[in-house]
Amino acid sequence: MPVVVVANPKGGVGKSTLSTQIAGHYASQGHAVILGDADRQRSSHLWLGQRPPQARPIGKWDVSHDLITRPPHGTTHAVLDTPAGLHGWRLKDVLKLADKIVVPLQPSVFDIFATRDFLDELASHRHGGQAQVGIVGMRVDARTLAADRLQEFVGGLGLPVLGYLRDTQNYVHLAAHGLTLFDVAPGRVVRDLEQWRPICDWLDAA
Repeated sequence: MPVVVVANPKGGVGKSTLSTQIAGHYASQGHAVILGDADRQRSSHLWLGQRPPQARPIGKWDVSHDLITRPPHGTTHAVLDTPAGLHGWRLKDVLKLADKIVVPLQPSVFDIFATRDFLDELASHRHGGQAQVGIVGMRVDARTLAADRLQEFVGGLGLPVLGYLRDTQNYVHLAAHGLTLFDVAPGRVVRDLEQWRPICDWLDAA
């Protein structure tokens, strides 16, 4: 079972947005997916409680801030939303579970500096042949200098930038109803789905 962990020790960077969208992508492919939420705020699980019954099912993976257990049997894909401040033994436990780690990162110098040590640690794990690591630029225009700086910084660590997600209210409006881009008519969110295409290709690759 592939386990995708969404992590960044800095708060407010879009971890829950990415986690719910990834779970929605897997559900749209017909996979039996579960979503775990180790953050004390429980944003992803609150979102799951808003999901309408007619939407493709996403199961709940019961984890806590202090205890992250292996995903239960009977599912094919697992997504884990992690808390801010993830480090130490909690980070090590998460890395043991993860097949892929997605790091949301905003392209500001403050966000980059705040996550530098974390990215260095992930890069060392990647070079050790463990979980694959990918960066997703959040609330950024890929045509800007900020995006170029993010690409330059992350590239120096040997980590790929999977894509850039624009700042749009589509995520906010859909989240309020427990939905994702992958639950609505593609014509409504065509620009956003285009941005997700390389991210989904990376998620689906073996």
